[in-house]
Amino acid sequence: MQTPKFLATLAVAAVLTVLPLQAAQASAPASVPAVAAKSYKNCTELNKVYKHGVGKPGAKDKVTGTSKPVTTFTKSAAVYAKNTKSDRDKDGIACEKR
Repeated sequence: MQTPKFLATLAVAAVLTVLPLQAAQASAPASVPAVAAKSYKNCTELNKVYKHGVGKPGAKDKVTGTSKPVTTFTKSAAVYAKNTKSDRDKDGIACEKR
């Protein structure tokens, strides 16, 4: 039979093993929903799912004049690859929108 102190130590060890795994999962950035990449007919359809557009990780919005670049687009290489036809300015972001 195990002593209560041993059982308490074992329970604490089990909790300390699980907590970092849960914290890592909770802090992971949510870039794209866990669904297969889809090709959209046009930007209207893409923006229904990805409100500010979708781009490759590390892409920067190309702007002219005094307008500010869009930085809130969803980062997903797979979804962007299926929708490169919708990236008119070829900056790595398809259907970017404020």
